[in-house]
Amino acid sequence: MNPAPNPVRTTPRSPSIPSLVRTRVRAAVRRPARLTPEEAEARTLVLRLCSLLLQYPDAELTSARTALAAAVETLPASPAAAELSAFAGWLTAQEPDALERHYVEMFDLRRRSGLYLTYYLHGDTRRRGMALLTLNQRYRAAGWDTDGGELPDHLPVVLEFAALSGPGAGEAPLRQHRRGLELIHRALTDADSPYRHVLGALLTLLPPPSDADRAAVDQLIAEGPPNEDVGLDPYGTYGQGEFAPPGTFVPPMPAPPTRLPAHPTSRTEGPR
Repeated sequence: MNPAPNPVRTTPRSPSIPSLVRTRVRAAVRRPARLTPEEAEARTLVLRLCSLLLQYPDAELTSARTALAAAVETLPASPAAAELSAFAGWLTAQEPDALERHYVEMFDLRRRSGLYLTYYLHGDTRRRGMALLTLNQRYRAAGWDTDGGELPDHLPVVLEFAALSGPGAGEAPLRQHRRGLELIHRALTDADSPYRHVLGALLTLLPPPSDADRAAVDQLIAEGPPNEDVGLDPYGTYGQGEFAPPGTFVPPMPAPPTRLPAHPTSRTEGPR
């Protein structure tokens, strides 16, 4: 008599090699590789410098231009360091009143390069209010209180949180608003603004844009953010730096900027 065949053992089906590779590639793109202490320190400094350099150039910030430029020069060679070095050269060469005028023109008078990130994702809709609330809750859950000095989606605030909390949860809001950041960078580049270098430095720290990201940015340029107001003309490319005719959307008034620390590497608390 022939022996009974061994029972067939069933095991969960293993993923194919291509699908396994794709999964790991996606995971690697979502988060940065494990950083050495030196790399982590440099990344934190880049984020803090971007936060400071994107604030309104008041007397306190302009008086610290030499120190900021010196901090940029301490960065190890990288695409981000090269971008920030180019911006620092321009920053230190300008008169204070010229810096103020340029900042207002780029960030207060142009909707495509405003620094309030949830506007690009949600527009002037009720969803934006919920997004602001969620972002503020994220800060508080991490033990960080902005003291209400600025809206939680203001890019310098988001950057400072990323610097304080690290590349995982701390940089999650930046990754979420990757398309808005790409749009701001493109608008500043089209305007030939040196601030494009600061956005360029930031973007080198984030995952590269996908084809879907590029298509979404193109659509955002053509149509503008979502809009649920009634009786307004649809968004369109009505003029340089605008999504729609004046009055369609009024960006929030900027609050006083985050106070400048004595040295950009010594900041350990949230904006005042």
